Amino acid sequence: MGKTVTTYLIDGDPKGTQYSFISNKICQMFVVPRSNLSYLNTQEKLQKPAFYILLGENESTKPQAYIGETENFREHVKDHDSKKAFWQKALIFVSKDADMTKVDVQYLEHKAITRAKKANLFVLNDNKQIPKAPNLPEHQRDSMDEFFEDVKFLASFIGCNIFEISQPKAEHLFYTKGRNCNASGFYSSNGFTVLKGSIIAKTMVPSFNWKAKREKMLQEYTADENGQLVLTSDKTFSTPSTAADFCIGSSNNGWLTWKDENGQTLHAVYRKQLE
Repeated sequence: MGKTVTTYLIDGDPKGTQYSFISNKICQMFVVPRSNLSYLNTQEKLQKPAFYILLGENESTKPQAYIGETENFREHVKDHDSKKAFWQKALIFVSKDADMTKVDVQYLEHKAITRAKKANLFVLNDNKQIPKAPNLPEHQRDSMDEFFEDVKFLASFIGCNIFEISQPKAEHLFYTKGRNCNASGFYSSNGFTVLKGSIIAKTMVPSFNWKAKREKMLQEYTADENGQLVLTSDKTFSTPSTAADFCIGSSNNGWLTWKDENGQTLHAVYRKQLE
């Protein structure tokens, strides 16, 4: 089923301050760059209870985030501005209609941290513990569960995949065993996802051209199990070739390297659609 998303670019910049919402839904997402926090002074909604995500980078190969809730985002973000160096923009989620309560946003924070830790796509250095879920009446919990589905959708809509958990389809699984790796994955609109539990080649050929980055990724995404490097979480790459290069430790044409259980290459399964 299709969805209509309305996005308003407040300063006319697609990377600048903006807000988005889904038609017939109450969830509204504000995207505010750290360089434009003065915008918060103009929005009464951002001076009330809100659920939010701070996004940025650190020295890791993964992006970094902080997930939180507050009774007044405009006031609370002053503390983050002075104490958290990593973040570059904030995603703030509020209700278009009635104001949310403190307990509502605490519940959203609990769900969001639980989901983000399971997805394991962002570094959450300042969210070491998952907060306890507050008690909500059943009808309100159902409402916040629906709200959170819209949070996930709107975050993904602007390219933030912090909550995305891969859902492979058995008929679309592909495999490679080059250089003693034994990896599996699937192709989707997000790229090529290598699945948790895949065995990754320990070494790289001398000509491998992104050795330092791969070494860092091995440290962050794999664990040594009985002498083998095993992927500890799903990892999505922008192209099948990059995924194959990471798994095998050499340069590959991923469209030919990845093969399904019948021996068909990724090229044969997907690119033949254009013929």
